[in-house]
Amino acid sequence: MKLGKESRYAIEGLVVLAKNPFGTRMQLRDIAVAGGVPQNFLAKIFQKLKRANIVASSRGVVRGYALARRSKAINVKDILLAVEGSDTFDRCVFWSDRCAEAAPCPMHIHWKRVRQNFAALMERTTVADLARHSHGRIRFVPSDTKEAAIFAFNMMKPDHGTVRASHS
Repeated sequence: MKLGKESRYAIEGLVVLAKNPFGTRMQLRDIAVAGGVPQNFLAKIFQKLKRANIVASSRGVVRGYALARRSKAINVKDILLAVEGSDTFDRCVFWSDRCAEAAPCPMHIHWKRVRQNFAALMERTTVADLARHSHGRIRFVPSDTKEAAIFAFNMMKPDHGTVRASHS
């Protein structure tokens, strides 16, 4: 169950979105810069997150990504499953390439207990929790004047411009 950079970058990008009012759309380049992650890699990751209904993308005048649900409704377990795959919490951290129920490694019984607790912790931990405890204050700075005007307009709405998943 070794997690890769992909999971880290996914979480960094989602924390950037969560630090802004719900429904705020951001261009990928702005998310990448604010999160300190490579834009080309983040694009591939956000496609996985979109398929898992964690982010929503939009095209047109106001294009970009936004959280598909409120940050308190997105847990880390869902993010890891979307990015790393459905067997994420089944893989051994010690000998993942040769450990299985049928042929367990020496640490298998111990890891089995720990991974259940770890999965439960990841399920209880939300993007809102991560954003609240992250260092620094990342805020959306629009790339251009038109984007700034649309952002300000959306902020005046009672629901802060709730984004619905597009069918693109």
